[in-house]
Amino acid sequence: MASTGATTSMRALPMNLVTGAAAGVVAGIPLGIIMQIRDADPKMMPGVQMIDQVGDLISGPSTGLGWLIHLFNSALFGVIFVLLFSQRLTRRGPAMLLGLLYGVAWWVVGALWIMPAWLGMNDMIFHVGANQWWSLAGHLIYGLLVVVGYMLGRPMLSKSSSDV
Repeated sequence: MASTGATTSMRALPMNLVTGAAAGVVAGIPLGIIMQIRDADPKMMPGVQMIDQVGDLISGPSTGLGWLIHLFNSALFGVIFVLLFSQRLTRRGPAMLLGLLYGVAWWVVGALWIMPAWLGMNDMIFHVGANQWWSLAGHLIYGLLVVVGYMLGRPMLSKSSSDV
């Protein structure tokens, strides 16, 4: 009996990950919009939006490449969220809190540490100014929307997998 449940869980995993990726992309759009309308630090990159800096991670400052990288990361981080926490997403309140904490974690790790370090902006590592507060707001929205998207998408998956 136990192996049947494990097999069912293993079959559901790819669809859960697809749901997490889709929720991540949808959740990444508002964060990307915030990054699109906010200027980067004028001392470091005058006239460049925050989303353009994301493109600079691979090539040079670029809005299109910035969006592509940002949405790819949003999907990836949605998948990671599902891998880490899908078993804990049964009740809305605790799930929303978990999403907020996940957003804060990625803000600290990604926006305050990895991105400035990768771009050689050592004096910006863990610096919190106006743009970083906007980034935190976007990451909180991201975390909430990943949870909402996953929790809304999960029942649709179980319905479609039972039709097979």
